[in-house]
Amino acid sequence: MAENGVQSVARALSLMRLLAQGDGGSRLSDLARAAGLPVSTAHRLLTTLEQQGFAQFEPASALWHVGRDAFTVGLAYGRRLSFVAPALPLLRRLRDATRETANLGILDDDQLVTISQVESREIRRALSPPGRRVPVFCSAMGKAILATWRDDEVLALADRAGLPPLTTKSLRTREAALAEIARTRARGWALDDEEFNLGMRCLAAVVWSPQGEAACAISISGAAVRLTEDRLDPLGRLVAQAAQELTLVLGGVAPG
Repeated sequence: MAENGVQSVARALSLMRLLAQGDGGSRLSDLARAAGLPVSTAHRLLTTLEQQGFAQFEPASALWHVGRDAFTVGLAYGRRLSFVAPALPLLRRLRDATRETANLGILDDDQLVTISQVESREIRRALSPPGRRVPVFCSAMGKAILATWRDDEVLALADRAGLPPLTTKSLRTREAALAEIARTRARGWALDDEEFNLGMRCLAAVVWSPQGEAACAISISGAAVRLTEDRLDPLGRLVAQAAQELTLVLGGVAPG
């Protein structure tokens, strides 16, 4: 493929990632600015993506959205991960038991990616749509997975990926990160205490693979006014139980 063709593919994929981040749709000018592209180039690429079913334009609002074929490709990725399908019944039960959104996530390229979700029926609910990437140290699922790593590996990730202060409660130092991971190991579940979004909390636990490694993590997320301090421990143990059930379904085993 010619160099210009490779560049066009890379730019189009960059726009696809930006579309996936815009829950309510994105304006052309915003997409072009975020991708570092001229508006005319962004429009040409988006039009091509739309023709192929990977993007969709809504004339009434002048917003661009992810297209149906992108969803199909995303589902294929989920099917490749053997734990997504067996996790769904557990996620539904966890959602029903807690009344909060239940999530499944993996660590990918030093970030936490939500790959499956069962939404809460509450009006005010926490959502990190499947496919969204978040900094690992701001994520309960990320912390649950990191708690299976050695301290030197955790510190290496902190140095590599950084500790972005998304809220006033985000972890900001290597020492704070290590202390939080130690707390996670001790209690058996992880907590995002308004570190990604103020007013929202998330509790998570790790799921083990048959090889004794962290395969993924399960979590619940919701408004801090519902996930109050006195409920954190019982809910954390409930999430840990769901993670243990999925571990058993997968034939996984925790080391030691």
